[in-house]
Amino acid sequence: MHAHDSHIAAGSDRRRLLAVLAVSTVYFFAELAAGWITNSLALLSDAVHMMTDIAAICLSLLTLWISTRPATAGKTFGYLRAEILGALLNGLFLWLLVVFIWVEAARRLRHPEEVGGLGVMAVAVVGIAVNSFSAWMAAEGGGSGRRSGMAIRAVFLHVISDLIGSIGVLIAGALVYFTGWTRADPVVSFVIGALVLYGSWGLVREGVDVLMESVPAHIDLDQLREDLLAVQGTEEIHDLHVWCLTTREVALSAHCVVTSAADQDRVLSDMSHLLRNKFNIHHMTVQLERDSRREHEPGHF
Repeated sequence: MHAHDSHIAAGSDRRRLLAVLAVSTVYFFAELAAGWITNSLALLSDAVHMMTDIAAICLSLLTLWISTRPATAGKTFGYLRAEILGALLNGLFLWLLVVFIWVEAARRLRHPEEVGGLGVMAVAVVGIAVNSFSAWMAAEGGGSGRRSGMAIRAVFLHVISDLIGSIGVLIAGALVYFTGWTRADPVVSFVIGALVLYGSWGLVREGVDVLMESVPAHIDLDQLREDLLAVQGTEEIHDLHVWCLTTREVALSAHCVVTSAADQDRVLSDMSHLLRNKFNIHHMTVQLERDSRREHEPGHF
């Protein structure tokens, strides 16, 4: 049932990404042409950023498809982490884009160029509308109560950074048009780059945490241990490990020492119910033991 729900979630993500891909592609060509005509670095860099959005969406669609492939004898968890790898590549690609924007912005600060402010403002207004729609489509499904996968969250960050970029482009165009300050164009490009870098850091960090099998941020390991110990018949918990398979799926393994009179089937059932309903952990391996491992450790008397 849980795997079936994950496939449904991935299908919903794919439909949203296809809608974002369609509007992003149309706007990319429009913004590229407008940036060339108005000689605006802010517009051209935003168009290049839009191109990375298109690449990111295509990559996310590919990784979503790969992640839904069934498990095999050689890959018993399937291809779930393909989504994580795709999201990491998206985040790192954004960082490369920031470097490109900043290098060109520094050049234009030293050698200002004429910019068509009115045309820049007009295209920026359209960009705000397009990116607002894309951000809404890439957001979590209303009322679904699930966390978005990293693939669609990666695209969401791309779109949000583009939305911020469009607002910055509008401000730059207004400053150029009303004050004649052409350096506003590269200055705004610096700001856009900084915001993109800040927004993508969390995505890259979370992807690294998943690959390093860190404890998920939303799980309090001490509380989880206490809750397992509170299960009737449990004396000790050791070798407790909790990690993410993906952002949607969490795994757990543990050794639990139970009393001699404990009903092992009931203990396992109670622990399974606790982990599924309170911590949303569906992949679990719990080994029940009768003796504490401390009794077998060197130096124990």
